[in-house]
Amino acid sequence: MTTATFDESTDSFILNTPDVAAAKWWIGDLGVFATHACVFAQLIIKGKRYGVHAFIVQIRDKEHKAISGVEVGDIGPKFGFNVKDNGYLIFSNVRIPRKNMLMKFQKVSKDGKYQIVGDEKITYATMLKTRSYIPTGVYYNTAKACTIIVRYSLYRRQFKDNKGLEMPILDYQLQQEKVFPRIA
Repeated sequence: MTTATFDESTDSFILNTPDVAAAKWWIGDLGVFATHACVFAQLIIKGKRYGVHAFIVQIRDKEHKAISGVEVGDIGPKFGFNVKDNGYLIFSNVRIPRKNMLMKFQKVSKDGKYQIVGDEKITYATMLKTRSYIPTGVYYNTAKACTIIVRYSLYRRQFKDNKGLEMPILDYQLQQEKVFPRIA
């Protein structure tokens, strides 16, 4: 998990992604377009972990190049969702000011004191809601693809039957084995 360690001497957080498994992945508009990101990271103050918190982090400069310590890029082709610019993000000792922590419900003072102001799980709710939309989008795009393949398979004809008529490709067992499970 990406960490945000508070450095009291500079009144800032240091963001680190310890390994590739902790990389931020599938972030919308991050691969090419975004210059800033709302990053969820494990908050660490004086060696104590306080759970996941949200931070605003600049990831690209005015020339649209990655900031020092930031590795960012597009994740490549996405099955059924190539129109979205999804990216990945890895941090290596990226320093951000303390004020870049979203502190409406949890706060960190200059001297490193942690305070809960409201519901500590509220900032995570947005990410959960967004993630719940992904299966819905996959279902919708798969349904569109199935409609197209069935219509095409009924319209497209090839090879003549014993009466000399070309058969719809949906009448072939191999095509049925490919199409029917996806419809089901």
